[in-house]
Amino acid sequence: MGRELRGDRELFERMSLEAFQSGLSWAIILRKREHFREAFADFDPAVVAEFGEVEVARLLGDAGIVRNRLKIEATISNARTLLELDESFSDLLWSFAPPPSPAPTSYSEVPATTPESIAMAKGLKQRGFRFFGPTTAYALMQATGMVNDHLADCVARNP
Repeated sequence: MGRELRGDRELFERMSLEAFQSGLSWAIILRKREHFREAFADFDPAVVAEFGEVEVARLLGDAGIVRNRLKIEATISNARTLLELDESFSDLLWSFAPPPSPAPTSYSEVPATTPESIAMAKGLKQRGFRFFGPTTAYALMQATGMVNDHLADCVARNP
């Protein structure tokens, strides 16, 4: 579980990094995180939304990030979609947070998706967001403190 995180820019960064992580090890993303921030203008949605083909080409040549055209283009598209929202992106994401639940007692009880992550992915897709499915949504919920699925005997359960 991550610590509670709110804020449009902060959650846009996490959403983007979760999408880039899809199919990869988190260690790769964490090692490249600072470079991702540099490459994507500190994940400022207003700046990223202005990226065009020149920036896409620059990013595709940048070994400091994950060079996947679909993920890069989705990040730019998602920044544009975020700016078109009629509500705070942070409030939108947190509206899908489930109520607290009992602590799991084994890893087999920790799901990859939940009804809430499925609803979040569907709701974001309906608004135009790309490269963000239910598993990625649940990982975002874990990383931003929307859910706490640390095992009952884990020291991080109640920090």
